[in-house]
Amino acid sequence: MATKLKKYERIIIQALTEYAEMFNQQRDGLEATVIIDKVGGHYQLLNSGWRNGEYQFYVIFHFDIRGGKVWVQENRTDVLIAKELVERGIPKNEIVLGLQSPDLRAESGYAAA
Repeated sequence: MATKLKKYERIIIQALTEYAEMFNQQRDGLEATVIIDKVGGHYQLLNSGWRNGEYQFYVIFHFDIRGGKVWVQENRTDVLIAKELVERGIPKNEIVLGLQSPDLRAESGYAAA
């Protein structure tokens, strides 16, 4: 199980790093930062900075690894990030759409919990 979770962690960190690099090339006054908490199993990409005279700070993506599964907790993009995680090697039945109502998860095609 530890090897599987390390693989999932590598996939998540690689995806977040690639998105951070892409967002940082936009030069819109915001900086995308990858936050990694390996002990707690939390992985985020967040944006912060000044744009149009206003301070912005928000999470773009947030993933947790818990109970042997990857939980998608936040996605503030049009990217189908769960589908992308599958394409990168995480099985669909190992991904929980935590940002969806528990009632709808069973119908999503992903893990319910």
